Amino acid sequence: MAEFAWEARARTGELRKGVMEADNEDAVNARLRQQQLNPVRVSKKRNLLDFQIGSGVGVKDLVTFTRLFATMIDAGLPLIQCLEILGNQQSNKHFAAVLKDIKNSVEQGLAFSEALRRHPKVFDDLFVNLVHAGEVGGILDSIMSRLSVYLEKRQKLVRQVRGALVYPSVVIVIAIAVMTVLLTFVIPAFESMFKDFGGGKDNLPKLTQLMVAISNNFVSYLPFIFGGVIAGVVAFSYFYRTEKGKYLTHKTMLSLPVMGPVLRKIAVARFTRTLGTLLTSGVPILDALEICARTAGNVMIERGVMHVRQSISEGKNMAEPLAQTGVFPDMVVQMIAVGEQTGALDQMLSKIADFYEEETDVAVAALTSALEPVLMVGVGGMVGIVLIAMYLPIFSLAGNIKAE
Repeated sequence: MAEFAWEARARTGELRKGVMEADNEDAVNARLRQQQLNPVRVSKKRNLLDFQIGSGVGVKDLVTFTRLFATMIDAGLPLIQCLEILGNQQSNKHFAAVLKDIKNSVEQGLAFSEALRRHPKVFDDLFVNLVHAGEVGGILDSIMSRLSVYLEKRQKLVRQVRGALVYPSVVIVIAIAVMTVLLTFVIPAFESMFKDFGGGKDNLPKLTQLMVAISNNFVSYLPFIFGGVIAGVVAFSYFYRTEKGKYLTHKTMLSLPVMGPVLRKIAVARFTRTLGTLLTSGVPILDALEICARTAGNVMIERGVMHVRQSISEGKNMAEPLAQTGVFPDMVVQMIAVGEQTGALDQMLSKIADFYEEETDVAVAALTSALEPVLMVGVGGMVGIVLIAMYLPIFSLAGNIKAE
């Protein structure tokens, strides 16, 4: 049901206004006429959910919601009352509107998991399927607790990826900006000053001549350079949207000499944590693998997981097709094989996830420590070469003046 704002005239001619919940405008008009009111204007009330870009709900909001919800359910509070309390105390207006809609859906007889499924931007397939498993098994409080732990660990992995990628990206962008300013404004100013002192191009040091030539070419072709960069970004975005383009990009990322191993460890930790959480919660393995594939965040890993799912559906074990993907390390494959043989696959997956999350912490810290001096030396070296090239003629001019 949606909310409609209406205006209608009574038999006395008085104009009345109000808000009514109904399925459509016709239903509002019919109800108004039943109340002996003549409809003047009926329009659907604008809902906050209709204008939200993205999910509008952060991981912190979801973690807080799942933890409090688990506590309330465990304390014996009814489901609808839990949703009402959490919705009323929610500071995020969009999330509060989502919780209100879920509460209304549950009151109308919809299952809690199905009500969550109405908001895929906020609650993904993994969240909904775990809640459904909790409803079926009567362990919704335990499921929500596991979900909050899982969300916290997933957010930690996201921060690690950002920590590995953001710092070098920022330094490179700053370096490009600094070199652009030097080549566009600083070097031409020095060149003009050298001309005023009577120093022709042929009389300048070789390094200075090289920098001046690079600056002149850069300024002359600056529109073409920017146009080429923009065209390259647009072309890559279109290429990335294709299935082949996304696959090649993700495969290249995992094959990078320094960043690749870090991204691979993050992918393994995410896969094992997700699969372990799903299996522990009672989700069937085929459904769990399908969810893991959709939430992998890497097409290469997604295809590998779907290959494993297909093999299991044909009666094979998990370890052998997992090794064939070429994505997961041998140690992970062997530990999963042991978990299958002992019947403790969910516990083994959790141990693998813990190990690789610790490995990711160490790898990201080492990568950041190694990149920091390399990038700083690189940026400082470029700026230093430009400054030396510009000051060499000044030293030469000062020597000539002193000799005279």
